[in-house]
Amino acid sequence: MTKPNILILMVDQLNGTLFPDGPADWLHAPNLKALAARSRRFANCYTASPLCAPGRASFMSGLLPSRTRVYDNAAEFASDIPTYAHHLRRAGWKTCLSGKMHFVGPDQLHGFEERLTTDIYPADFGWTPDYRKPGERIDWWYHNMGSVTGSGVAEITNQMEYDDDVAHHAKAWLYDAARAQHDRPWCLTVSFTHPHDPYLARKRFWDLYEDCAHLLPPVPEMAYEEHDPHSRRILDANDWGNFDVTEADVIRSRRAYFANISYLDEKIGEVLRVLEDTRQEATILFVSDHGDMLGERGLWYKMSFLEGSARVPMMLASPGIEPGLDETPVSNIDVCPTLCEIAGVDMSEVAPWTTGESLVHLGRGGTRTTPVAMEYAAEGSYAPLVALRRGRWKYTRCRLDPEQLFDLEADPHELTNLAGDPAHADTLAGFRAGSDARWDLDRFDAEVRESQARRWVVYEALREGGYYPWDYQPLRVASERYMRNHMDLNVLEDEKRFPRGE
Repeated sequence: MTKPNILILMVDQLNGTLFPDGPADWLHAPNLKALAARSRRFANCYTASPLCAPGRASFMSGLLPSRTRVYDNAAEFASDIPTYAHHLRRAGWKTCLSGKMHFVGPDQLHGFEERLTTDIYPADFGWTPDYRKPGERIDWWYHNMGSVTGSGVAEITNQMEYDDDVAHHAKAWLYDAARAQHDRPWCLTVSFTHPHDPYLARKRFWDLYEDCAHLLPPVPEMAYEEHDPHSRRILDANDWGNFDVTEADVIRSRRAYFANISYLDEKIGEVLRVLEDTRQEATILFVSDHGDMLGERGLWYKMSFLEGSARVPMMLASPGIEPGLDETPVSNIDVCPTLCEIAGVDMSEVAPWTTGESLVHLGRGGTRTTPVAMEYAAEGSYAPLVALRRGRWKYTRCRLDPEQLFDLEADPHELTNLAGDPAHADTLAGFRAGSDARWDLDRFDAEVRESQARRWVVYEALREGGYYPWDYQPLRVASERYMRNHMDLNVLEDEKRFPRGE
């Protein structure tokens, strides 16, 4: 079997409802539309948890947060949990990460042989929420609505600087892969931080959406008391009450968000162009870690099981996978087993403990009936929330809140909770039984609280006295780059050229 190269293109906080069958027609995203045309497009893909670190640890490992113990954006991802990078590297692949993965803890590689950039977020325990203090806002890192009221045009930002760097290093790495002196297959993960807020975009992308018909959300802002209890907690966590968000703010923010999709499209196009120019073939996966509510109902960012926050785009282009639209509910935790099956890599040693399922059979005409599971136990929650998506139905549960049951075919914006409707009592009972079989919510809550309490002790201890950061420090050995006197210039010139001379 030929060992395929694998290119993973990951973005941050991209709302999956904008990808009903690849990018929506009105989005200016020619490179993603071209990729969609040759991909299996999973229209109903969900994050394992609608927050960066827990969603990404699950994406890499095939495990839900209750198994990875990455409950929030400051929970350590344990080094003994195999990721797709471990599985592929063990089987001979050269594995590399350019960009964000929000690893927390001293292990900043998790199976990657190389990492080309540092991360954009801190690697320590400083962002730990605390269930012992419900309602507390940690002002210096919690989201607030300033990203919305301060939205607009900018030519450089923290995020743009980061993603420009991510693309640059990814392209350079692909050129090096084409010139490599070994025959190892490779797996390169290129992970951008856009279109994550703040909602600031370069003018040339901003100008693409001047006459966009989608600058107001499909569901307008609701009064605070009309929201479900968890949505009210999110509003409180985002300091909603201390900001006056106007319609103009909403329009600007959504316009900048759409513009940043176009910015990403250009960056992704640059990476794909290097792949094409260097005549390298690869399986390509495009995916996001979670979505963004984008002002729908008055909610922004993520932290919710509602579609805008929990649903993500996923497109897979690979030999043997039939291109086309697939509406089967699937999950980011399916990525690890899918990549391993495509690569012919054996996961049997850990398969009994992996909750993700390979999607290869769906791309070959198969079916799937198992539900998609989600968990959330981070800021804005006071106890863990869980959800199941199966067929047309979505069910959510929390010990603190009334259950929710939505018929997504009849009610795609989730405006009518059917959990109290006698006509749907059997459906509700089935989901409740499935939840009981999968989760012990009291135990889940106790484990989250224990983790939070331990991390607060460790974080406060490590900030006293000498401080050694866990942030990844990219290594660039200048003495092995370009021309040095331990190299043969004639050999170097030939090896660094692509295509090589006669």
